Amino acid sequence: MISLEWFAAALGVVNVTLVVRRSVWNFPFALVMVSLYFFIFFEVRLYSDALLQIFFFAVNLYGWRNWVEAKRASGEVAVGTLTPRERMIWTGATAVVCLLWGLGMARFTDAAAPMIDAGIAGTSIAAQILMARRKIENWVLWILVDAVAIFLFWSRGLPYTSGLYALFLLLSIAGLIGWRRALRA
Repeated sequence: MISLEWFAAALGVVNVTLVVRRSVWNFPFALVMVSLYFFIFFEVRLYSDALLQIFFFAVNLYGWRNWVEAKRASGEVAVGTLTPRERMIWTGATAVVCLLWGLGMARFTDAAAPMIDAGIAGTSIAAQILMARRKIENWVLWILVDAVAIFLFWSRGLPYTSGLYALFLLLSIAGLIGWRRALRA
């Protein structure tokens, strides 16, 4: 399992580095990475994160198409922001999804950390959709997810994945800075 985790983590580094650079080539790496992480998370009873990988697979296909079309239209992958009203809606909906998902996992499964895992999963869903839509706010959510995930994955005996999320945290900060610069330009 450790070599599989290491390989998935390495793919994750390549994936997020390419996202930071707004490269459409991030998506093939993402598809393989999330496929591997489905099995890794299921094995350590992080069911919300395992199910999340199925969602990530689908939304990465959508994002790939969206980014390719955007690049064809303008020659680059342009980024944008949410309106204040959209931010409120996304925040509220994300909080409700995380709470309901966590309560369901706590009640109906033997999940190792149902509320924290659901918080990571629900916030990751919002972040991934916003990333696929090229909205800069995705990075703020990823920063939050990464900060919490580092400790959860370490506590579940996934040191490479914990390290990956520490690197993701740094890359997410770089992504926020880089996409803000792109937005201003």
